[in-house]
Amino acid sequence: MAAVARTRVTAKVIGRLRLASQGLLGMGFASVPEAVRAMTAMQAQDLQAALWAVGIRVPGTGLSDVRSALDAGTVVRSWPMRGTLHLLAPEDLRWILNITTARLVQGMSTRHRQLEISGSDVEACRKIALDLVTGGHGATRGELFAAFEAGGQPPTGQRGIHVLGLLCQSASLVPGPLAGNQQKFVAFDDWITTSRDLDREEGIAELLLRYLRSHGPATVRDFAWWSNTTLTEARAALPSISGQLVELEFGGTSYWLSPETAALLDDGVPGHRTVLALPGFDEFILGYTDRSLVLPPEHAQKIVPGGNGVFKKAVVAGGEVVGTWGRQGTGRAAAIISEPFDDSKPLGPATLAAFNKAVERYERFLES
Repeated sequence: MAAVARTRVTAKVIGRLRLASQGLLGMGFASVPEAVRAMTAMQAQDLQAALWAVGIRVPGTGLSDVRSALDAGTVVRSWPMRGTLHLLAPEDLRWILNITTARLVQGMSTRHRQLEISGSDVEACRKIALDLVTGGHGATRGELFAAFEAGGQPPTGQRGIHVLGLLCQSASLVPGPLAGNQQKFVAFDDWITTSRDLDREEGIAELLLRYLRSHGPATVRDFAWWSNTTLTEARAALPSISGQLVELEFGGTSYWLSPETAALLDDGVPGHRTVLALPGFDEFILGYTDRSLVLPPEHAQKIVPGGNGVFKKAVVAGGEVVGTWGRQGTGRAAAIISEPFDDSKPLGPATLAAFNKAVERYERFLES
């Protein structure tokens, strides 16, 4: 019997394996809730970008499908980690908050003191908010801020949004149905009626397993940053779940991934001609503390100019970020164009044609 040739591991191969594990190659996921559940948590501080981040992973889905999932509560959006909005499956939010909230709140304590937010202030705002929204009555951010103001809790500056974050992180409130491009806040227990119950040790192991399956090849250090848990806890959890994963050595570092994704190495990892128009803030880039394998460090500033935390839309070709993209012009003259990192190396004809097809898929998504 002939020996099976195993693909030589390179940075681009790792990039393509990550595309596969994130549902960005091949068939993707069957539905919006399935995609979000499989990804465990998806960066979502920019709502429009988050909607496309889901849509690109669910072939044939449209913008209305993702919005409907948020309206129905089959997908939820909240602040589970790093003080940043993410999309999650509803049954996962509470147990993840139980793991991440204390450390996150501790890390924000100095800022909360600057904003004069005390524990009694949070409790006062909790009562005000629940009186307003309990029983299925959602309220916009503006309506909650007005109620806080009337109750002697001024939301000025960033005080209001920090209080809202604390109420969501403590599972009192959760962003619920959409009102245009905002979400109405609702009572957590009214909106999420079924939650998994995991203790801290079990929960960190579960979160680590699901992260490595959905984002692998990735490192334990990537996970600790992504989940806002300690590296010590992450390392302690690894032995309990490593038997369900495959370890891949590259550049002297251990990467972990699912057996299904690792099996692609035996037959040749697909996607070397795949071109994607990813949204800003996509997990393919933001889901790792070390992004250098897929985003050349010399071009990182072009994705997040000035390190200001605002990530631009990314063109990914063959598992590597090669440029940005966006809409240029107005009216009938408007067009979506790519901007390669290196002006002296424009996209070749085949890559450009594939990019144009990716853009057509994006526009179909917006229209449906």
